[in-house]
Amino acid sequence: MTLYLDTSSLLKLYVDEHGSLDVVDLVESCDVVATLTLTYTEARSALARRRRERLLSVRGLSDVRRLLDVDWAALLHIDVTRELCAEAADMADRYGLRAYDSLHLAAFAHIARQAGVEHTIFSSADAALTRAAKALARTL
Repeated sequence: MTLYLDTSSLLKLYVDEHGSLDVVDLVESCDVVATLTLTYTEARSALARRRRERLLSVRGLSDVRRLLDVDWAALLHIDVTRELCAEAADMADRYGLRAYDSLHLAAFAHIARQAGVEHTIFSSADAALTRAAKALARTL
């Protein structure tokens, strides 16, 4: 199985919050874990925000960054290309998504077409994005 993680799901691997154990279980049960290259920047930004909000200590942030960097190398990265951006723009219109969410959806579609939609799982903590991924999967 192939798993696509958006940023909200990827972060659950490093921050203990509702749904973290579910994401860990998904990652452990899949052969390939994929995400958008932009996810790294989004994740680092979210972690830095947690530090600014004092939800992470200086050492905690350093430890989490190190873990993210190690894990990042093992993920399949979907590059942001002109074609992906065009598809994401169409998906933003069709599903009423924000820009980055539509990029994640387009990256999921790319992976699902390669691995087979029946062999691809989408993971996000965002309900609207998850609904859009389910609707999209029915059309692939």
